[in-house]
Amino acid sequence: MARYFDVHPENPQKRSIGQVVDLIRDDGLVAYPTDSCFALGCQLGNKDGLDRIRTIRQLDDRHHFTLVCQDFSQLGQFVHISNAVFRSIKAATPGSYTFILPATKEVPRRLLHAKKKTVGVRIPAHVVTQALLEELGEPLLSSTLLLPDEEEPMTQGWEIKELLDHQIDAVIDSGDCGTEPTTVIDFSEDIPEVVRVGAGDPKPFE
Repeated sequence: MARYFDVHPENPQKRSIGQVVDLIRDDGLVAYPTDSCFALGCQLGNKDGLDRIRTIRQLDDRHHFTLVCQDFSQLGQFVHISNAVFRSIKAATPGSYTFILPATKEVPRRLLHAKKKTVGVRIPAHVVTQALLEELGEPLLSSTLLLPDEEEPMTQGWEIKELLDHQIDAVIDSGDCGTEPTTVIDFSEDIPEVVRVGAGDPKPFE
């Protein structure tokens, strides 16, 4: 049964954030709010968590998982990024964008796109997400909480708990969050390609 955490959207309770992070470190899978929409998240090395995300979302090995990072110094450990690409991404973050980039050896192989050896990264502008990342001290392995055959992600914490109560370990609810997935920009060839238009304005990358 998933634990339910009601967290203040502007001043997240340290105790609640600490309890969620303890669950994550104990190989838990959590549903949490971001600046685009709810996401599923677990630790990088959590193979069971990864498998549970794949099962919940019915994903194949071509799916790009996302490393949700606190800041650029963290992001830079996990992807190769040129100076020109760095400037483009820096101008758009934090925000509702996911960037696909070549992964470094710090990224477990099972998280990589099967052929391209790339991974998604993002730095969200959401107080609760940032509090989680600061307490955890490493990126969250994440995927948008978009269920199979649904066109829109889930947006209500209580609905998520009701539906996924026996598949995840915690739901963090901080009221309204975004309702659209991120805009996805593929920088694997250094030239931006808009793969999905979502919450972030795609114009700077077109």
